[in-house]
Amino acid sequence: MKGTEIIVKALREEGVNLVFGYPGGQAIDIFDALYEAEDIDVVLPRHEQALIHAADGYARSTGKTGVCLVTSGPGATNLVTGIATANYDSVPLVCITGQVPLGLMGNDAFQEVDIVGITNSICKYAVTVRTREELPRILKEAFYIARTGRPGPVVVDIPKDIQQALGSDEYPSGVNMRGYKPNESVHVGQIKKAVSMLKKAKKPLFLVGGGVNISNANEQMKTLAETTGVPVITTIMGKGAIPSSHELYLGNIGIHGSYAANHAVSECDVLFSIGTRFNDRITGKISEFAKDAKIIHIDVDAASISKNIVVDIPIVADAKLAIEKLLEYVPPLKIEKWVSQVMEWKKDYPIHMENYHGLTPEKIIRYINENFDRPIITTDVGQNQLWATQYIQLDSNRQFLTSGGLGTMGYGFPAAIGAKLGNPESTVISISGDGGIQMNIQELATAVALELPLILIVINNGYLGNVRQWQELFYQKRYSSTCLAYRKSCQRNCMDKSKNCPAYIPDFVKLAESYEAYGIRITKEEEIEGAFRYAAEHKNAPTIIECIIEREANVYPIVPTGKTLDDMIMD
Repeated sequence: MKGTEIIVKALREEGVNLVFGYPGGQAIDIFDALYEAEDIDVVLPRHEQALIHAADGYARSTGKTGVCLVTSGPGATNLVTGIATANYDSVPLVCITGQVPLGLMGNDAFQEVDIVGITNSICKYAVTVRTREELPRILKEAFYIARTGRPGPVVVDIPKDIQQALGSDEYPSGVNMRGYKPNESVHVGQIKKAVSMLKKAKKPLFLVGGGVNISNANEQMKTLAETTGVPVITTIMGKGAIPSSHELYLGNIGIHGSYAANHAVSECDVLFSIGTRFNDRITGKISEFAKDAKIIHIDVDAASISKNIVVDIPIVADAKLAIEKLLEYVPPLKIEKWVSQVMEWKKDYPIHMENYHGLTPEKIIRYINENFDRPIITTDVGQNQLWATQYIQLDSNRQFLTSGGLGTMGYGFPAAIGAKLGNPESTVISISGDGGIQMNIQELATAVALELPLILIVINNGYLGNVRQWQELFYQKRYSSTCLAYRKSCQRNCMDKSKNCPAYIPDFVKLAESYEAYGIRITKEEEIEGAFRYAAEHKNAPTIIECIIEREANVYPIVPTGKTLDDMIMD
């Protein structure tokens, strides 16, 4: 078999029936081999960054490994942001990049870059194939590494001459890698220590991260919370680990977390963390984070334990396996006073936008909560993401996809395309800001070509809203480079937010129509239902619902940089 043929065989053996690809000179042979593979669909986005975000959304929403295929040079470098996005959020991807022939590597050949060197620090594994003989083994290892342990992206760089070379048609049935042995067990001794500490706690708290969702341990986590009676808080990536409506759920922790969740961390005596990296978005001032608590930490990645927050009991294990083992030992805890206290905080300090008039993100998301039973919701990054994480109600029937670790603008729309391709019967709703949607707006062509009836919510405040909010609160309202309505003829330091602003560019409704998609603009709460009904009428193309909100609407609570979680600005 030619190298390209063994690549196609590898895709079949790994159960791949969908590839997100963009052709080019150093990958054209692989695309030629896929031309005859009627059992493998190739999706052609309009930009490689959108391509990998779509593969990411496909992988997160289906649990399968997403596959990217691009050419060398700019094709490969355009994947970099998406590789880092997937790496932070533990998304299994195999990214196959074409490369110039071996004899030209290192000679500054046309469209040659060292993509392995570029991506080594932002992916789980990166390798250039040097011989035709090792190609099948490397492909097998790539899929194995991507999906096992803590999942992540793998880059396989394949020179053009190796693609064309003949070799064995055998594809390995298994993997034997001495340097990579994912932990597949749970240390019972550490579990028992954790249970013993939990039994002694007067004010215990579960902190749940994305690892619980990735391991599909939602039902087990819900059972653990109900068995012990311990309140639960989540990171943004962990939301949905137990139903948002659950009586023991307090909300998200962190910079924009709820008062109850943030204050509970400061008051608890045992913090039981499962599947989170303790990054700075959730800890606030590290020296003050849960300073009076003993900390237990379960994570499948040993390198994540005690990296940012030193813990008392480390447990290296898959979240699902660890929770199942915990359930064999944990008893109900007598912590009624503590539970009553945290629930009082939740009641007294709800998150809402009642101070803002007219159309608000809370009202839009409330409509989604009340009218869609099994949606997949994707977001961009910025205020739109934060409002979504605050107000969206999640349970086992709802999925929520967002760029949590890297915070990648332009993620939401292409991720929605991937999610819809992987879940054609599901309603897929993308929530973006007017800034983020424009970073990959060209994918309207992809969605129309694929006849995908996506619902695209564009929350338009005319600003790069998240940065503008920080400028308002901490930089004396010096709105530097955040006004998206600004034109050269505007006064440089204009503070007039409504009277004399020029027309916004673009007109999202006309833009949608130019792509043969659909668009509608709303400015009032009573128009929400009609807009969603309008979207539901269109079964063959996406609909943009542009939502005009107050220009200076803010996300609250907010914890200023360098402050503790208790130093929240509430309104």
